[in-house]
Amino acid sequence: MSAELDEKTERLCRVAAERNVAGILISAQPNFAWLSCGGSNGVDLSREDGVASLLVTNDGDRFILASRIEMSRMLSEQVAVGDFEPVEFAWQDAKAEADLNARLAARIAGGSVVRDSEIDAVIARCRYSLTPDERDRYRGLGQDASEALVRTAGSIAPGQTETEIAESLRHELGNLGMTSVAALIAADERIANFRHPVPTCMQWERRLLLVTCARRGGLIVNLSRMIQVGKVDEDLDQKTEATAYVSASLMHETRKGKTGSQLYEVAASAYEERGFAGEIDLHHQGGATGYRTRDWVAHPACSESVQPWQAFAWNPSVTGTKVEDTIIVTDDRVEMITHTDGWPDIVTVIDGESYASAGILTI
Repeated sequence: MSAELDEKTERLCRVAAERNVAGILISAQPNFAWLSCGGSNGVDLSREDGVASLLVTNDGDRFILASRIEMSRMLSEQVAVGDFEPVEFAWQDAKAEADLNARLAARIAGGSVVRDSEIDAVIARCRYSLTPDERDRYRGLGQDASEALVRTAGSIAPGQTETEIAESLRHELGNLGMTSVAALIAADERIANFRHPVPTCMQWERRLLLVTCARRGGLIVNLSRMIQVGKVDEDLDQKTEATAYVSASLMHETRKGKTGSQLYEVAASAYEERGFAGEIDLHHQGGATGYRTRDWVAHPACSESVQPWQAFAWNPSVTGTKVEDTIIVTDDRVEMITHTDGWPDIVTVIDGESYASAGILTI
């Protein structure tokens, strides 16, 4: 982990120098996971900040700040021994002083310290380019999440409710060390009616949409899969092929330097080419991912640009169907990390390049 941690430390030191501060204090759960190379400071997941903070000073020293309740667990399970010098305090002091971490961090750093919550967009950009170790962990996460979807598909049956299916999905993810930070399940007409189908007690009869944002070690992969009982009708087949074309068009154009607004136009043009121009107004198309389900979403005014080795999850949809996978931008192409063996593919060829999207699994 040392090379990865050293690179991330250097990125934060540059931020400290640009801001003319003595250090950067990391407390948000996604940022802690990123800097600790897969650790977690989460206990109460309803809060943005976790129960421990990481400090990087402008000269590259690293510290972990936590109360006596949490420090031993942090050092045993969440950060590598020797990577962060511990600074422990009484939990009573933390309750009495809301800004205790920031005060201690400033004293340690010997000057003013900026918290990640104050420069959220800047810290997010530090996360965008994945290190080699992160890419390896991400690939493993993508394959395991895909496997969990296959296992879920094999364990469920028509007649079950959406909430029961959601629990099956969470169970399969959990067996492989993942949690689902979002699990959307739609049965039959709910697929067409709602773009964000939070599971209900509705029973599945013919058609099913499974969506998960699966997290492990802080990293998140996003994928959606469709299941059909019996033969897929021609209308659904046409809509899914069109959705796969939009996804392939986005993957083809996700290259270093492309802006979110340019990628939005790629999606808009692809929908229009397939005769579904209005669908882009019914849901966003996805965008950059990593330690959040989306760091930014492509839209007409988006000025964010694609970075090398950045992860993206595109999720185009045509009413009644959806395609979603997670990719990593490489030097000259994109790498799909959530391809699902055992699931039918829709292969789209653009400028001689082939892109596979998940089709509809029939049972």
